[in-house]
Amino acid sequence: MHHRHLGQSGLVVSEISYGNWITHGSQVEKDAALTCVKAALDEGITTFDTADAYANTRAEEVLGEALAGQRRAGLEIFTKVYWPTGPGKNDRGLSRKHIFESIEGSLKRLRTDYVDLYQAHRYDVETPLEETMTAFADLVRQGKALYIGVSEWTAEQIERAAVLARELRVPFISNQPQYSMLWRVIEDEVVPTSEKHGIGQIVWSPIAQGVLTGKYLPGQPPPEGSRATDPTGWSFMKRLLTDEVLTRVQKLKPIAEEAGLSMAQLAVAWVLQNPNVSSAIVGASRPEQVRDNVKAAGVKLDPAVMKKIDDVLGDAVQRDPKLTVSPAKRP
Repeated sequence: MHHRHLGQSGLVVSEISYGNWITHGSQVEKDAALTCVKAALDEGITTFDTADAYANTRAEEVLGEALAGQRRAGLEIFTKVYWPTGPGKNDRGLSRKHIFESIEGSLKRLRTDYVDLYQAHRYDVETPLEETMTAFADLVRQGKALYIGVSEWTAEQIERAAVLARELRVPFISNQPQYSMLWRVIEDEVVPTSEKHGIGQIVWSPIAQGVLTGKYLPGQPPPEGSRATDPTGWSFMKRLLTDEVLTRVQKLKPIAEEAGLSMAQLAVAWVLQNPNVSSAIVGASRPEQVRDNVKAAGVKLDPAVMKKIDDVLGDAVQRDPKLTVSPAKRP
């Protein structure tokens, strides 16, 4: 496993992070997650990302169980706050009340005294940013979170938060956006703003919800049991599951073969070529998927290979910054 600094901070993370995103928290999902976390540890992954809202807090419980007994100082545990974790009006958002109550729940479920990175899962337009950033700064001073990050924030939101973070002396070091060969909307605005403030990207969906594995074929229904057949995953995928996109993706196969990589490895390696990307989050339902994806760590793609990828994908690539997640009212 190769490692990188997260942004310009002193925190070192594994180039491949394991994303413990489960949807329902069933026993089958739990067993699969436990097995995949073990595979991740065996492969040298030290960075684990989850969120309080995943499976209505069950994902954090499962990750806490999976990491029990591991040397805490050898792990980087990340979680997030924003989406609802209860029925009340204050069980959501980025108010001081919700942040302080949520961190306590997350620490208990994760079986740890602190998280290495605490992330605002979305931007909250109903709470003053000063209130949110002050609450985060207080958590850092209490030792409950070592660093602060955000997820799916726009360049303007990151800029405002970075200015406040500097005034409050809080280590704001990361953004967690969607990023892949097919989804490049962060490149024009978010990445330059992040670089300006020493913020690194921890990217999710580098394989584009599985589309870049090549398993979805043009003109054919999705494979049974795949993400595209799950209603919870469909909203993320509908822009990608067109015959035009899928036809272009199939043309990546010879490029991957020439590079000695699987399609998934090529996709993960591609996002890691961006110097502002500190880590790529991979999820898995089977341990062999973890073992395949980690082989992308440390891979250097020649400029000629990068150009071939761009030529093949062409205008199938999404680049419009307006497609980033916009500020949303608290759900």
